[in-house]
Amino acid sequence: MSRYVSPTTDNAFSSQLELAFEDNRLAAQLYGDFDQNLALIEQRLSVQATPRGNHVMLRGAASAVDQGRRVLESLYALLEEGQQIDIANVDAMIRMVQTEDSQLVLPTLEKKGKVRMAQIATRKATVVARTPAQDAYMRAMDRAELIFGVGPAGTGKTYLAVAHAASLLERGDINRIILSRPAVEAGERLGFLPGDMKEKVDPYLRPLYDALYDMMRPEHVERCITSGIIEVAPLAFMRGRTLANAVVILDEAQNTTSMQMKMFLTRLGENSKMIVTGDPTQVDLPRGEKSGLVEAVKLLDGIEGVHVSRFNDKDVVRHALVGRIVRAYEADTQRRLDAAEAGREAPKS
Repeated sequence: MSRYVSPTTDNAFSSQLELAFEDNRLAAQLYGDFDQNLALIEQRLSVQATPRGNHVMLRGAASAVDQGRRVLESLYALLEEGQQIDIANVDAMIRMVQTEDSQLVLPTLEKKGKVRMAQIATRKATVVARTPAQDAYMRAMDRAELIFGVGPAGTGKTYLAVAHAASLLERGDINRIILSRPAVEAGERLGFLPGDMKEKVDPYLRPLYDALYDMMRPEHVERCITSGIIEVAPLAFMRGRTLANAVVILDEAQNTTSMQMKMFLTRLGENSKMIVTGDPTQVDLPRGEKSGLVEAVKLLDGIEGVHVSRFNDKDVVRHALVGRIVRAYEADTQRRLDAAEAGREAPKS
């Protein structure tokens, strides 16, 4: 555990705090290669973090120093639990701490404790939330029967859904994982593709398979697919079924029609949950066709047993450029909407 050493004020800084970490080996992992983790904390929180052995001196504004303390203590707690951390974990912890502070209604002098981010564990891997939205999404998957993950690409919606399903399967809480996705412009016109049904839909389910292989041993995944424990089911093949004792994941759900979405959601059986993911800004349906995902979120948000997790560009956990790309497209969409609205409101001559 860390301990406080000599919190003081300084002429050059509004506050400074020295932290000591008992395990030198863990402290080195905490700092990162060439102190890169500390460098990111300095950059993002506008503090100075100076390591001396197993001690770190934080200097800066009082609020920033306190945020730095919580980030370092929370990361050190992960290391004490045997987990590994990298620069992505540091970035995630900074986001969590900043969001925690931004949600305070009144200022408080009380020191906040360590941040405990949601985790999903399988025998092969442990996934830790990297953004506040991911944290809320992961916790919702434990509580709700129907979860919508809505937002741009790169926010982890699908990956976390598969990880959650794999963890429940390993624990014996469910008997099956069912993966589904609208294929080929949401019309599921697969007949022209060669091979059996699995071979036809595999290209469209690659992101789901990739997540499975991250969470489970490849040979286990293959055995489960062969035995039907993990099932690939095109959306049209869901009709008439009742899906019990399973986690059912519908990916790219923005390309479902209203009728398809209603049909899918009403397949939910006993001891099952459904996780529906998609990006409403990337609808490939024919012009004039309403997205089943957009409609379902509007109709079902707030109903008992249903949770809607919304992600935005700040939750992108891929390359930082992806977040900037998402923001650029969203800004362009907003400009077009504003221009269209202005055109409708312009007085006629």
